[in-house]
Amino acid sequence: MSGTTAAGSGSVRTADSPWRNWAGNVTSRPVREVSPASAEELAEAVRRAAEDGLRVKTVGTGHSFTSIAATDGVLIRPGLLTGIRRIDREAMTVTVESGTPLKRLNVALAREGLSLTNMGDIMEQTVAGATSTGTHGTGRDSASIAAQIRELELVTASGELLTCSEKENPEVFAAARIGLGALGVVTAITFAVEPVFLLTAREEPMTFDRVASEFDALHAENEHFEFYWFPHTDNCNTKRNNRSAGPAAPPGRVSGWIEDELLSNGLFQVACSLGRAVPPAIPSIAKLSSRALSARTYTDIPYKVFTSPRRVRFLEMEYALPREAAVAALREVKAMVERSPLKVSFPVEVRTAPADDIALSTASGRETAYIAVHLYKGTPHRAYFTAVERIMTAHGGRPHWGKVHTRDAAYFSEVYPRFAEFTALRDRLDPDRLFANDYLRRVLGD
Repeated sequence: MSGTTAAGSGSVRTADSPWRNWAGNVTSRPVREVSPASAEELAEAVRRAAEDGLRVKTVGTGHSFTSIAATDGVLIRPGLLTGIRRIDREAMTVTVESGTPLKRLNVALAREGLSLTNMGDIMEQTVAGATSTGTHGTGRDSASIAAQIRELELVTASGELLTCSEKENPEVFAAARIGLGALGVVTAITFAVEPVFLLTAREEPMTFDRVASEFDALHAENEHFEFYWFPHTDNCNTKRNNRSAGPAAPPGRVSGWIEDELLSNGLFQVACSLGRAVPPAIPSIAKLSSRALSARTYTDIPYKVFTSPRRVRFLEMEYALPREAAVAALREVKAMVERSPLKVSFPVEVRTAPADDIALSTASGRETAYIAVHLYKGTPHRAYFTAVERIMTAHGGRPHWGKVHTRDAAYFSEVYPRFAEFTALRDRLDPDRLFANDYLRRVLGD
């Protein structure tokens, strides 16, 4: 570290190297980095940045594929803002510092006999990073992680510490649960929790046509349904998660390792590397990969069922569509891949969410299905992502805020009925655009 100075028990330092995100596709060069150890220290860092005429962004683990956290000003790292502040068993809530990784929260809650209701399949992100970008899993009735927020604490551009809930600053709460880092810096989040429960996961290969024709029924009959389609094949892998009375029956140590580490990470990494080196081999690899995963059923606590390790690095685009448009859009993607020279090594993921009431949630005001496409890190992605995006936008799709897309404020003002509500709140809370960067200028306007 160079130029480090103490700031309470946190630190401020001159940034001597560029910041890169997890996928390696975004780089930025901040003037300085700050690691505050308290909300008060963070507020002071915001005030000082404003005095110095520097923009401010907070970065968690860098799992966004967009430049939403990039800055040439002050980069706030929340690594010292971690841990549970309090658990309220009467209200069934947990208040957690914003820099806490989801994996640490999940383990700590399980130790207390508690759990979030739903979560995404990756748990590396910080709680603030995951909620601010709209991270979600799949669910018929239970929505994104942000929809489980009951209160949040926010440092505004003036350095004020705001507490926001349905009762306190409700107009800020309505938007800031998925705030994109545009309204302020989140310092703590209070989530609704429930007593820990068991989920039975049933994973089963199915043909593309069967999944497509039975999609509505599979969604209706299961609390959590998702599937993966392997491009260049007619093969899908489905996953149904439903609450169970038990007993717990986790995957065997060896069989679990084979499925989750050897097949889903180790051999998949080899297959992706081979596909990048020899693209014509990808359809044959896809046929082998899609047949390697077999049916299995297991029962465990939520985070051990919902989440899985993701060690193969990739780029991702994901669009949220009205749920009734999902199958038609997916069929269009399949037809596009089949008639094009594209070679796609990663499966396409389909999940669902109920409508919610958060202004810029991808599921705001409508029952939603998500279609996510991925490509192995280092593979040229533009042709594939552009072709998929054309299909998604024709169905009124809303891109995930943290995943690759080319949409702008003009587009978002059409697909989000409450877009103007969010931008008006931003004008009020951050009139001088202290928290702006190039990405926010594109997606929110200036």
